[in-house]
Amino acid sequence: MAEKEILKGVSLFKSLSLKHLKAIEKACVTRGFQPGEKLIEQGAQGVGLFIIEMGKVKVTKTRDDGTSFIIAEHGPGEVIGEMSILDGAPRTATVEALEPTTCWVLSSWSFQSIMEAHPEVAVGILPMVVKRFRETNEALLRVRGE
Repeated sequence: MAEKEILKGVSLFKSLSLKHLKAIEKACVTRGFQPGEKLIEQGAQGVGLFIIEMGKVKVTKTRDDGTSFIIAEHGPGEVIGEMSILDGAPRTATVEALEPTTCWVLSSWSFQSIMEAHPEVAVGILPMVVKRFRETNEALLRVRGE
């Protein structure tokens, strides 16, 4: 699948123009992960966001007492790791490949450069970032209520 096709199907980028999608497309690199391999580690500094081209990942949160729980699973066309590249904070969860997975990786510095050059990109992705934040909060509240 071509990067452009992947980006058109990504909810985070769905309101962006073709011009902005092309800028993002140029900044992406491909990376493969094997089952059990971590894409993101909770507490680590975020260096980019991942757009899943193929495969499946699970998102796990570890509590202070060491217990872990699955927050979500994601597959093709979905984005992970977008929060920490926007605010620079450490990763809030671990993401692990469940099967052979290929991702397009957009580095933090490339994404920041795109948003600085085209502020409308930040405005365009804001509703989807807020939606993801709400979904994560709801998942955490469900787990807390167990």
